[in-house]
Amino acid sequence: MSTLPQANITFIEALKRPICFLGLGFGSGLLPKAPGTYGTLVAIPMVWLMMQLSLPVYIAITVIAFIAGIWICQQTAEWLGRPDPGAVVWDEIVGLMVTMIAAPAGWQWMLLGFVLFRFFDIFKPWPISLADRAIHGGLGIMVDDVLAGLFALVCIQWLVRVAPTIVW
Repeated sequence: MSTLPQANITFIEALKRPICFLGLGFGSGLLPKAPGTYGTLVAIPMVWLMMQLSLPVYIAITVIAFIAGIWICQQTAEWLGRPDPGAVVWDEIVGLMVTMIAAPAGWQWMLLGFVLFRFFDIFKPWPISLADRAIHGGLGIMVDDVLAGLFALVCIQWLVRVAPTIVW
C-alpha cells in the first residue's frame, strides 16, 4: 500500500482510527493537492441531505458537528504530529454546514455557497486571519473555517434578502 503524501499515512491506516478518519474528511484530506477543497466537496452531499431538515435541527447538527470537531481535529492533528495539518478537513465540512444555514434549496445556491466558503477559507480576510494565527489546537483548527462559513452565510443571506430578483 503506498503512502499518501499529504499526511504521510495510508488510507487503510486512517480507516483503523475512526475519529481520525472523520478528521480526514472520510479520507479526502489525504489527497495530495487542495485537501481543503476536497473536504468541502465531501460536505456537499451531507449538507444537501441536511437541508431537507427543519432549520432548528439543521442548526443543532451543525453545532454538534462543531463541538465534536474541536476534539476530532485535535485528535487527528496529534496523530499526524502537526498542529494544523492540511489533511484535517473536518473543519471544512462544518464550514460548509455553517455557510448553508437557511440557504435556499437548489444546486445554484450550493455552488455559490461552495465558492464563497472556499474564497473566505483560502484568503482569510480579517478577522479570520487573526483567529487562524491566535487560536491553536482543535478549537483553532475549527474557528477559522467557522468564521469563513459565517462570512459566506452573510453573503448568501444578503443575496436572498436584498437581491431576491436574481434569477438563477
